[in-house]
Amino acid sequence: MPSPLALTGTPGTGKSSVARQLAPRLRTIEVGRLAERLGAARGRGRSIVVDLDRLRRALRRTGALDEYDLVVGHLAHLLPVAGSIVLRCEPRELLERLRHAHRGSRADRQANFIAEATDAILVEALAARTRVAEVDTSGRSVASVARTVLARWRSRRWPRDRRIDWLSRPGVTEHLLDGPS
Repeated sequence: MPSPLALTGTPGTGKSSVARQLAPRLRTIEVGRLAERLGAARGRGRSIVVDLDRLRRALRRTGALDEYDLVVGHLAHLLPVAGSIVLRCEPRELLERLRHAHRGSRADRQANFIAEATDAILVEALAARTRVAEVDTSGRSVASVARTVLARWRSRRWPRDRRIDWLSRPGVTEHLLDGPS
């Protein structure tokens, strides 16, 4: 069985929702739950702090990743995976999603806007030297994104070009330069 893929992205891009849609077809696990199971996490519920070094050591020792098809979370691409599917979302839409869901403080939401606009997760995934694919979730239903992710997981085809460039959009650049309104 091949190593699992990471389903990763900035908070608010839809990772957990997509994973729930895929759970009947793929064996998925959230990074936080995996870390808890292997003794590499502190806290409970939404306040889990993952010790990445401890988690990586535990994964090497136990081979626990072999049980899964997809590892889900904004840290998943930092684990020993075969490749990463990075969910992306237009930063202004991402900000609105986070606001609407009452996720994080205003400063947290702004930090996520900046991370998405500047490709932070994508850059980390590429630095891991595994194959990386981007999936734009902007304006799409969870079911539609889940179908795209499942197709990518099944085919394991990796596009060579990077098409998503949020900084080329004037509204995104203006928000970065002027700050949140």
